[in-house]
Amino acid sequence: MAQPERRGPQVLNIGEVLAQLSADFPGMTASKIRFLEEKGLINPRRTPAGYRQYSDGDVERLRFVLALQRDQYLPLKVIKDYLDAIDRGERPENLPPGVVVSPRIVSDELAAELQNRGRKLTEEQLRTESGASVPLLQALLDYGLISHSNGEFGEHALQVARACVQLESHGLEPRHLRPFQAAAEREFGLVERAVAPLASRKDSASQARAAEAAREISDLCLTLHRALVQDHISRMDI
Repeated sequence: MAQPERRGPQVLNIGEVLAQLSADFPGMTASKIRFLEEKGLINPRRTPAGYRQYSDGDVERLRFVLALQRDQYLPLKVIKDYLDAIDRGERPENLPPGVVVSPRIVSDELAAELQNRGRKLTEEQLRTESGASVPLLQALLDYGLISHSNGEFGEHALQVARACVQLESHGLEPRHLRPFQAAAEREFGLVERAVAPLASRKDSASQARAAEAAREISDLCLTLHRALVQDHISRMDI
Protein backbone atom coordinates (compact mmCIF):
# COMPACT_ATOMS: atom_id res chain seq x y z
CA MET A 1 0.00 0.00 0.00
CA ALA A 2 1.43 3.35 -1.01
CA GLN A 3 2.33 5.70 1.77
CA PRO A 4 0.56 9.08 1.73
CA GLU A 5 2.72 11.84 0.36
CA ARG A 6 4.23 14.05 3.00
CA ARG A 7 4.18 17.71 2.19
CA GLY A 8 6.82 20.01 3.56
CA PRO A 9 6.43 23.64 4.47
CA GLN A 10 4.75 25.75 1.82
CA VAL A 11 7.10 27.59 -0.52
CA LEU A 12 5.82 30.69 -2.30
CA ASN A 13 7.15 32.84 -5.08
CA ILE A 14 6.92 36.62 -4.91
CA GLY A 15 3.71 36.71 -6.96
CA GLU A 16 2.00 34.33 -4.56
CA VAL A 17 3.17 36.42 -1.60
CA LEU A 18 1.66 39.52 -3.19
CA ALA A 19 -1.61 37.64 -3.73
CA GLN A 20 -1.78 36.84 -0.01
CA LEU A 21 -0.99 40.40 1.05
CA SER A 22 -3.01 42.36 -1.50
CA ALA A 23 -6.32 42.31 0.42
CA ASP A 24 -4.85 43.96 3.53
CA PHE A 25 -2.12 45.97 1.78
CA PRO A 26 -3.41 46.86 -1.69
CA GLY A 27 -0.44 49.08 -2.51
CA MET A 28 2.09 46.29 -2.00
CA THR A 29 4.41 45.53 -4.94
CA ALA A 30 7.30 43.21 -5.66
CA SER A 31 9.65 46.20 -5.51
CA LYS A 32 8.50 47.02 -1.98
CA ILE A 33 9.10 43.43 -0.86
CA ARG A 34 12.60 43.56 -2.32
CA PHE A 35 13.15 46.92 -0.59
CA LEU A 36 12.21 45.37 2.78
CA GLU A 37 14.62 42.51 2.05
CA GLU A 38 17.33 45.07 1.24
CA LYS A 39 16.72 46.63 4.68
CA GLY A 40 17.17 43.25 6.36
CA LEU A 41 13.58 42.84 7.50
CA ILE A 42 13.03 39.55 5.69
CA ASN A 43 15.48 36.98 4.41
CA PRO A 44 13.85 34.52 2.00
CA ARG A 45 15.68 31.43 0.87
CA ARG A 46 17.20 31.36 -2.60
CA THR A 47 17.27 28.56 -5.13
CA PRO A 48 20.61 27.68 -6.76
CA ALA A 49 19.43 29.80 -9.69
CA GLY A 50 18.89 32.77 -7.39
CA TYR A 51 15.08 32.78 -7.25
CA ARG A 52 13.51 33.83 -3.94
CA GLN A 53 11.45 31.30 -2.03
CA TYR A 54 9.14 32.61 0.68
CA SER A 55 7.74 30.61 3.58
CA ASP A 56 4.51 31.18 5.51
CA GLY A 57 6.73 32.68 8.22
CA ASP A 58 8.14 35.20 5.74
CA VAL A 59 4.60 36.25 4.80
CA GLU A 60 3.60 36.75 8.44
CA ARG A 61 6.80 38.67 9.02
CA LEU A 62 5.87 40.96 6.14
CA ARG A 63 2.40 41.43 7.64
CA PHE A 64 4.00 42.44 10.93
CA VAL A 65 6.28 45.00 9.25
CA LEU A 66 3.57 46.47 7.04
CA ALA A 67 1.01 46.69 9.84
CA LEU A 68 3.42 48.51 12.16
CA GLN A 69 4.36 50.86 9.33
CA ARG A 70 0.78 51.58 8.36
CA ASP A 71 -0.90 51.69 11.77
CA GLN A 72 1.90 52.82 14.08
CA TYR A 73 3.93 54.95 11.62
CA LEU A 74 7.14 53.41 12.91
CA PRO A 75 10.47 53.74 11.06
CA LEU A 76 11.86 50.52 9.65
CA LYS A 77 14.88 50.64 11.97
CA VAL A 78 12.53 50.50 14.99
CA ILE A 79 10.55 47.64 13.45
CA LYS A 80 13.81 45.81 12.74
CA ASP A 81 14.75 46.13 16.42
CA TYR A 82 11.41 44.47 17.27
CA LEU A 83 12.09 41.67 14.79
CA ASP A 84 15.65 41.13 16.01
CA ALA A 85 14.33 40.80 19.56
CA ILE A 86 11.63 38.38 18.42
CA ASP A 87 14.23 36.30 16.55
CA ARG A 88 16.28 36.10 19.77
CA GLY A 89 13.24 34.72 21.55
CA GLU A 90 12.66 37.94 23.51
CA ARG A 91 9.52 39.96 23.91
CA PRO A 92 9.97 43.41 22.33
CA GLU A 93 9.17 46.42 24.48
CA ASN A 94 6.13 48.59 23.74
CA LEU A 95 4.13 45.91 21.98
CA PRO A 96 0.47 45.60 23.01
CA PRO A 97 0.15 43.96 26.46
CA GLY A 98 -0.80 40.32 26.79
CA VAL A 99 0.43 39.37 23.34
CA VAL A 100 2.69 36.36 22.81
CA VAL A 101 4.87 36.61 19.70
CA SER A 102 6.74 33.59 18.40
CA PRO A 103 10.16 34.01 16.75
CA ARG A 104 8.97 34.49 13.18
CA ILE A 105 5.19 34.26 13.23
CA VAL A 106 3.00 37.10 14.42
CA SER A 107 0.29 35.86 16.77
CA ASP A 108 -3.38 36.22 15.92
CA GLU A 109 -3.81 38.47 18.95
CA LEU A 110 -1.12 40.88 17.77
CA ALA A 111 -2.44 40.89 14.23
CA ALA A 112 -5.90 41.79 15.55
CA GLU A 113 -4.45 44.46 17.81
CA LEU A 114 -2.53 46.07 14.95
CA GLN A 115 -5.58 45.95 12.73
CA ASN A 116 -7.61 47.73 15.42
CA ARG A 117 -4.97 50.48 15.54
CA GLY A 118 -5.85 51.38 11.95
CA ARG A 119 -9.61 51.52 12.52
CA LYS A 120 -11.82 54.54 11.94
CA LEU A 121 -13.73 56.18 14.76
CA THR A 122 -17.04 57.98 14.84
CA GLU A 123 -17.24 61.26 16.75
CA GLU A 124 -18.96 59.49 19.63
CA GLN A 125 -16.25 56.79 19.75
CA LEU A 126 -13.56 59.46 19.66
CA ARG A 127 -15.12 61.27 22.63
CA THR A 128 -15.56 58.04 24.57
CA GLU A 129 -12.02 56.73 24.00
CA SER A 130 -10.26 60.05 24.48
CA GLY A 131 -12.36 61.38 27.35
CA ALA A 132 -12.84 64.67 25.48
CA SER A 133 -15.94 66.73 26.12
CA VAL A 134 -18.19 67.87 23.28
CA PRO A 135 -16.93 71.51 23.57
CA LEU A 136 -13.27 70.39 23.59
CA LEU A 137 -13.73 68.18 20.54
CA GLN A 138 -15.50 70.97 18.69
CA ALA A 139 -12.68 73.38 19.57
CA LEU A 140 -10.10 70.91 18.26
CA LEU A 141 -12.01 70.78 14.99
CA ASP A 142 -12.43 74.54 14.83
CA TYR A 143 -8.71 75.17 15.33
CA GLY A 144 -7.70 72.48 12.84
CA LEU A 145 -5.94 70.27 15.38
CA ILE A 146 -7.98 67.27 14.25
CA SER A 147 -9.95 66.54 11.11
CA HIS A 148 -12.26 63.87 9.79
CA SER A 149 -13.11 62.25 6.51
CA ASN A 150 -16.81 61.66 5.93
CA GLY A 151 -17.40 61.87 9.66
CA GLU A 152 -14.70 59.33 10.54
CA PHE A 153 -11.58 60.05 12.59
CA GLY A 154 -8.25 58.21 12.52
CA GLU A 155 -5.68 57.18 15.11
CA HIS A 156 -3.93 60.55 14.97
CA ALA A 157 -7.13 62.35 15.98
CA LEU A 158 -7.44 60.03 18.97
CA GLN A 159 -3.85 60.71 20.05
CA VAL A 160 -4.35 64.48 19.70
CA ALA A 161 -7.62 64.41 21.62
CA ARG A 162 -6.12 62.38 24.48
CA ALA A 163 -3.16 64.76 24.75
CA CYS A 164 -5.43 67.80 24.71
CA VAL A 165 -7.62 66.35 27.47
CA GLN A 166 -4.51 66.18 29.66
CA LEU A 167 -3.28 69.62 28.60
CA GLU A 168 -6.69 71.08 29.40
CA SER A 169 -6.21 70.00 33.01
CA HIS A 170 -3.11 72.24 33.04
CA GLY A 171 -5.04 75.21 31.72
CA LEU A 172 -3.97 74.85 28.09
CA GLU A 173 -6.91 75.12 25.70
CA PRO A 174 -7.03 74.38 21.97
CA ARG A 175 -6.67 78.09 21.15
CA HIS A 176 -3.29 78.00 22.91
CA LEU A 177 -2.17 75.01 20.85
CA ARG A 178 -2.45 76.46 17.34
CA PRO A 179 1.34 77.01 17.19
CA PHE A 180 1.76 73.23 17.34
CA GLN A 181 -0.27 72.83 14.16
CA ALA A 182 1.72 75.58 12.44
CA ALA A 183 5.00 73.99 13.58
CA ALA A 184 3.85 70.57 12.35
CA GLU A 185 3.07 72.02 8.93
CA ARG A 186 6.48 73.72 8.75
CA GLU A 187 8.19 70.49 9.82
CA PHE A 188 6.29 68.55 7.17
CA GLY A 189 7.48 71.10 4.61
CA LEU A 190 11.08 70.41 5.61
CA VAL A 191 10.54 66.66 5.40
CA GLU A 192 8.78 66.97 2.05
CA ARG A 193 11.67 68.98 0.57
CA ALA A 194 14.25 66.55 1.92
CA VAL A 195 12.62 63.51 0.31
CA ALA A 196 11.51 65.29 -2.89
CA PRO A 197 14.23 63.71 -5.10
CA LEU A 198 13.04 60.22 -4.14
CA ALA A 199 9.34 61.06 -4.02
CA SER A 200 9.46 62.45 -7.56
CA ARG A 201 10.33 59.02 -8.91
CA LYS A 202 7.29 56.96 -9.75
CA ASP A 203 8.63 53.43 -9.16
CA SER A 204 7.33 51.77 -6.02
CA ALA A 205 10.80 51.11 -4.57
CA SER A 206 11.63 54.83 -4.64
CA GLN A 207 8.24 55.65 -3.13
CA ALA A 208 8.92 53.18 -0.31
CA ARG A 209 12.37 54.70 0.28
CA ALA A 210 10.85 58.20 0.32
CA ALA A 211 8.23 57.19 2.89
CA GLU A 212 10.85 55.55 5.08
CA ALA A 213 13.19 58.54 4.83
CA ALA A 214 10.28 60.82 5.78
CA ARG A 215 9.60 58.74 8.89
CA GLU A 216 13.25 58.84 9.92
CA ILE A 217 13.55 62.60 9.38
CA SER A 218 10.33 63.21 11.30
CA ASP A 219 11.60 61.09 14.19
CA LEU A 220 14.84 63.10 14.27
CA CYS A 221 12.90 66.38 14.20
CA LEU A 222 10.84 65.25 17.19
CA THR A 223 14.01 64.29 19.05
CA LEU A 224 15.50 67.72 18.31
CA HIS A 225 12.31 69.49 19.40
CA ARG A 226 12.16 67.53 22.65
CA ALA A 227 15.83 68.23 23.42
CA LEU A 228 15.44 71.97 22.79
CA VAL A 229 12.37 72.22 25.02
CA GLN A 230 14.00 70.13 27.75
CA ASP A 231 17.04 72.41 27.63
CA HIS A 232 14.84 75.42 28.41
CA ILE A 233 13.04 73.51 31.18
CA SER A 234 16.35 72.53 32.75
CA ARG A 235 17.15 76.21 33.24
CA MET A 236 14.05 76.80 35.32
CA ASP A 237 14.75 77.53 38.96
CA ILE A 238 12.21 75.21 40.55
